[in-house]
Amino acid sequence: MTGIDEQIAELTRGTDEVLPDNGLEAKLKLGRPLIVKAGFDPTAPDLHIGHTVLINKMRQFQQLGHDVVFLIGDFTGMIGDPSGKNTTRPPLSTEDIRANASTYEAQIFKILDEEKTRIEFNSRWMGDMDAAGLIKLAARHTVARMLERDDFNKRYTGGQPISIHEFLYPLVQGYDSVALNADVELGGTDQKFNLLVGRQLQQDFGQEPQIVMTTPLLEGLDGVKKMSKSEDNYIGITEAPGEMFGKIMSISDEMMWRYFEVLSFRRLDDIASLKRAVEEGMNPRDAKFELGQEIVARFHDDAAAEAAKQEFISRFQQGAMPEEIPEMSIASQDGQLGIAHLLKGAGLVGSTSEAFRMIKQGAVKIDGQRVEDRSLQIEAGSTNVYQVGKRKFSRVSIT
Repeated sequence: MTGIDEQIAELTRGTDEVLPDNGLEAKLKLGRPLIVKAGFDPTAPDLHIGHTVLINKMRQFQQLGHDVVFLIGDFTGMIGDPSGKNTTRPPLSTEDIRANASTYEAQIFKILDEEKTRIEFNSRWMGDMDAAGLIKLAARHTVARMLERDDFNKRYTGGQPISIHEFLYPLVQGYDSVALNADVELGGTDQKFNLLVGRQLQQDFGQEPQIVMTTPLLEGLDGVKKMSKSEDNYIGITEAPGEMFGKIMSISDEMMWRYFEVLSFRRLDDIASLKRAVEEGMNPRDAKFELGQEIVARFHDDAAAEAAKQEFISRFQQGAMPEEIPEMSIASQDGQLGIAHLLKGAGLVGSTSEAFRMIKQGAVKIDGQRVEDRSLQIEAGSTNVYQVGKRKFSRVSIT
């Protein structure tokens, strides 16, 4: 096993917090493989690369000889994770959970070593817990402590309802750590409260509390909001190579380094050298090419990554449009339609404010010509190809 200092340097790469201070070093000094847990509720059938920030961290532990547990929260999924929500999240049905969970097992092995990965479902222990056991578990935490959690506190002070079952979610997630006797639990920054509940419960049950490691929530393609399917700003790990590569190329040059830090398997000094090269005059596009090829190759293969790059160069770097462009008709308003409303109606942007922002950035084109006038009105009877960024096209007829 690699030396402790080297392990700490690799394992803390790209993390937000490691709690308590020096706790990871103490665990590593035990001289045995650590049990490393990360939980995923099967809320959707496909994972996106935002999820892989945690999975990549699991891979690092795995490569250093530690035991990783990919925990599928089929029981917690029926509660609904309230983290970061200002309303009660609807629970999933048993059928949805089972269907989504079955796809997770196949997807994670694009990153993790299948032979060295332990997959668990928290229904294995929670499904056998009776009502009396759940009440005893609930007695180990207080309402005051629950309301210390930021999203609960905001909802309570703002008069937004909080359902009693939502208080169970952190307790069940914490009890997962007891059931697995976890040494380390990984989670996004929005999971910090839940992970700390796990430490408390382990201590209550006489176990050595786990180390909490939080990783940043990866921003989506818009560079602002957390990557999410509901925000349509995600890169799915099962997407076609060309689609995946094109989405990576659409992120900003600044955001590229964030993606390098938390998604790339390259050494940190290699990334630093690449960043210096860009600062000294290298085209940022070429650095982004390397990121795109690495990510596509991970989920497909090297040949697919190279083909995706060449397709991108042919299509976008040479100004070509896709061979197939979706077509639609949009009704005018008094014989005209404002460009912002048109772009929203065509599904090229999520809102008129986003349309104005994209115009300001020079990212909107009509038939290949850049749009600079935010107040542009399109006449009824016209048909044009509208483009937003490098990937989104639509042939729109105004009626």
